[in-house]
Amino acid sequence: MPDNKKIAVIPGDGIGIDVTREAVKVLKTVQAKDRLPFMITEFDYGADRYLKDGTTMPEVQVEDFRNNYDAIFIGALGDPRVPDMAHARDILLGLRFKLDLYVNYRPVKLTDVRLCPLKNKAETDVDFVVFRENTEGLYVGMGGIFKKGTADEIATQEDVNTRKGVERIIRHAFDFASQKGRSKVTMSDKSNALRFGHDLWQRVFFEVGEEYPAIEKEHFYVDALTMQMIKRPEQFEVIVTCNMFGDIVTDLGAQLQGGLGLAASGNINPAGTSMFEPVHGSAPKYAGKNVANPLAAILTAGLLLDHLGYSEQNTQIEQSVENAIRTDNTTRDLGGNLGTTQVGDFISDRLTNL
Repeated sequence: MPDNKKIAVIPGDGIGIDVTREAVKVLKTVQAKDRLPFMITEFDYGADRYLKDGTTMPEVQVEDFRNNYDAIFIGALGDPRVPDMAHARDILLGLRFKLDLYVNYRPVKLTDVRLCPLKNKAETDVDFVVFRENTEGLYVGMGGIFKKGTADEIATQEDVNTRKGVERIIRHAFDFASQKGRSKVTMSDKSNALRFGHDLWQRVFFEVGEEYPAIEKEHFYVDALTMQMIKRPEQFEVIVTCNMFGDIVTDLGAQLQGGLGLAASGNINPAGTSMFEPVHGSAPKYAGKNVANPLAAILTAGLLLDHLGYSEQNTQIEQSVENAIRTDNTTRDLGGNLGTTQVGDFISDRLTNL
């Protein structure tokens, strides 16, 4: 990547706009403090734009992102004025598929034991990452409805798994573990019931795993995985799984670390433009009220910086968020009394003074 990074920002809808504003504030704070060579450009794709002129995500814009931007920060999408969420689907899923963002990266890390719903668990007990395959599976939209609205209605949904798609996400998980000093990778499927596609997952996992002899290989059926995440989360270091199961287990992981208000994620193409998003919803009824928790968005901004090579700044953001939580400089959902803007100010001030 060139020295001068280009970051696109899509604030989204509802509280997405509120928390993205704070994430951008933090990005600009570390940029000014450390003289980082990146440029931020904001785009107005979202419900307001869609309702105004029908625009969701033009193909020419996708190509612009692909060719001219290093990363995209996107806020939550969803607005009751668009009942079928056509704009959200076209923007978010469109970018995931068209930019081939096959790695969904979700760190799960507990920053304060008070936030964990499990008893007798310390911060060190909840510290793992989940890699969710992001471009295949049940989410590709293959299938259909026959005789809709009748007693004979039939609905089908195809689960698409390719050797290429399965192997590259599994290999990414092993590479991550090797690079980060993690000693175990856990793969989860449901091959005892979903015979074909998930049999492929299990075979490829152990085949690729042979190339990483120093890393322990472990397999769980997804129902057993979710039970073990509650019983003994400390046993996990890196988890890799398919699109739908990853969607489910990462939300469970988010609750272990304190809720979706702390859940950051990256949609990554290791060879191209990647997109970063906090995974909570747009919560329209809270929009503009200065009550939404911006920490997931701020942590997501940190992941974006880490992806661009600014790992020190990401660490500083994580430390500042941890300090905010431990000193109750948070929104009400985490036990504090600050508004959205004030939390962003607190994080920015602390970063400035580091």
